[in-house]
Amino acid sequence: MTHQEIRHKVVVIGGGYAGTLAANHLRMRTDIDITLVNPRSEFVDRVRLHQFVAGTSDATVEYGTLLGEGIRLVVDSATRIDTAARTVRLASGRALDYEHVIYAVGSTAALPSVPGAAEFALPIAEFEPARRLRARLAELPLDAPVTVVGGGPTGIETAAELAEQGRTVTLVCGGTLNPSLSAKGRRYVARWLSRHGVAVLETDRVNEVRPEAVVLTGGAVRASALTIWTAGFGVPELAAASGLRTDALGRLLTDETLTSIDDIRIVATGDAAAPSGRPLRMSGQGAGPLGARAADTVLSHIAGTEPAVIDLALTGTCISLGRRVGIRQLARKDDTAVNLYIGGRAGARIKELTCKIGVGKIRREARRPGSLIWPKGGPRPAQSDCAAPAVTSA
Repeated sequence: MTHQEIRHKVVVIGGGYAGTLAANHLRMRTDIDITLVNPRSEFVDRVRLHQFVAGTSDATVEYGTLLGEGIRLVVDSATRIDTAARTVRLASGRALDYEHVIYAVGSTAALPSVPGAAEFALPIAEFEPARRLRARLAELPLDAPVTVVGGGPTGIETAAELAEQGRTVTLVCGGTLNPSLSAKGRRYVARWLSRHGVAVLETDRVNEVRPEAVVLTGGAVRASALTIWTAGFGVPELAAASGLRTDALGRLLTDETLTSIDDIRIVATGDAAAPSGRPLRMSGQGAGPLGARAADTVLSHIAGTEPAVIDLALTGTCISLGRRVGIRQLARKDDTAVNLYIGGRAGARIKELTCKIGVGKIRREARRPGSLIWPKGGPRPAQSDCAAPAVTSA
């Protein structure tokens, strides 16, 4: 009588940086059937969406070049995780059986409550609205006024990319220009934007978006042929729709091993995870390591061993200022900026290298599962009561 190998079924929901790397990392074991569910047939390199909008770069990559051998890609959207039946239900009506799930749905653009924003502003956080933005920009005269809402890295990069092309750009920050930068770093970015004609409104907020204008705090009206919304992020509602506990934003609540506090068979990663109710900063920098750590947790659950806790240091921010200049803000292991940055062409080269590494490490993990390394030693907050792990029956 021949021995039949037991196969373990793992479904990874979400094919972004964290989910794709997690799927590749799972191949450290050869007895796992790995299914990656993603609504698009191509990987979206989100850190390049501002370039894609400006027409200076593509932002999609074929999954065939990213996924390791044996990983099955299902192009569909997950609508519910049925924890009782251990199935992931899809928009197409199909259902995928699982032994373990890696929840890697990522983040989306936040839905603004500002009057007119949903109708007349376009977000840039996802590929489809970015494609519409690119088409709209192609129709606009070069001198048509463009408003970018949000003073974080995405807003700055988008404003800079368009200003370098000679467009008339206003950046409405709604507060401090990218507070994750040091004071010197902010001054450097502000000087570049000023030299390239970007009107930076640091303390103003957009109170209303109209078809051809924005209304600011105080009632001032500024012409805006196109309004680009980069302020804030949200997350898909899949966890809540599946009866799993989430934080206020909708991120899945987990313990420090990224295991759901409701179901040991579900492990979250990337932007959609809230370990101990204290999520890390949403970033491409953290996505890869969190993806690897989530996969390691699943591997530990399969092996019956104790999974390791998160150990990740975020070490600053890279921001591009057009195609020739950038800034690499240095930071401590707790992600707080130090008064030191690298600017100019060197900053641009570091930023471009960072973008290439984001995709490159996924490919390397496909070739050599378990090869990813990352900076460790970042402090984690104490666990809140909601993070006490719960074990469900087998």
